[in-house]
Amino acid sequence: MPMSADALRAHLVEAFPDADIAIEDLAGDGDHYRARIVSEAFRGLPRVRQHQLVYAALKGGMGGELHALALETSVPTEAA
Repeated sequence: MPMSADALRAHLVEAFPDADIAIEDLAGDGDHYRARIVSEAFRGLPRVRQHQLVYAALKGGMGGELHALALETSVPTEAA
């Protein structure tokens, strides 16, 4: 069963409570999303580590319930 946008958002909000999060269902199938996450939690981290934190927040859902996730991560000053 695909992951709903609400479930995806809930995982991200739990891991990054300060974040500004935008989610877009790219294919309308609940299986391919784009997520833009702006959070202080990413400050000072390389992009690869930022994305690893997001994948960890999904608690194993990536590759199972969630097939594809295009990520855009940044800290608030980078997003402005």
